Amino acid sequence: MHMKVVLQSGGGKDSILALYEFKRAHTDAKVVGALVTITRDFSRVSMHGVREDLIEMQMDALGLKVFKSYIPAGASNEIYIEETLKTLEEIKEFEDIQGIVFGDIFLEDIRKFREELLKPTSLIPIFPIWGRDTRELAMEFIDLGFRAITVVIDRSKLTEEFLCRDFDGEFLQHLPPGIDPMGENGEFHTFVYAGPMFREEIKFKKGKTHNSSNFMYCDLIADRED
Repeated sequence: MHMKVVLQSGGGKDSILALYEFKRAHTDAKVVGALVTITRDFSRVSMHGVREDLIEMQMDALGLKVFKSYIPAGASNEIYIEETLKTLEEIKEFEDIQGIVFGDIFLEDIRKFREELLKPTSLIPIFPIWGRDTRELAMEFIDLGFRAITVVIDRSKLTEEFLCRDFDGEFLQHLPPGIDPMGENGEFHTFVYAGPMFREEIKFKKGKTHNSSNFMYCDLIADRED
């Protein structure tokens, strides 16, 4: 029996590269869709702030069905876990999945949280890019032809010039010392809009930027013009 999995994703470079590496290593496996956490109050991807319709367009371009887990703004970990497990049970009703692919790289506490989350289920946590050098991963992402834009920055670590900016070699070159090249410590988040596996490039316009707590967000608006 071929393995069936879902991708846990916020639409950023880590999860999309993890998807690429998983598919490259497991050519007989099937990725049936992506589990995406949406903040219900704003209809946006939690943490990344990407609009719900853009994540739908992205996953459609990747040939993946979107499985949405809705949480309220400011949701506790308990609510997140409850809604995630509920969504996973709903997925399993329609798809006989065996695992979930995560894009985590080196944060041990996050990995442990994922593993504990899945303990009540029969699902296997899969970490295709775990333990890799983050600069090498960043360069691989760029060299493969993926294209991404920064949608969130931590204002305590990066200035506004790093927001709404393509994640490319020039971006990496100008990162201040101590900033992880993949933003694994939460310094920045991205939205991937083109590259390998994409059937088409996601078209969008840059909207306004806004602050929320320590973070600054770049609002991306789907460009549906032909």
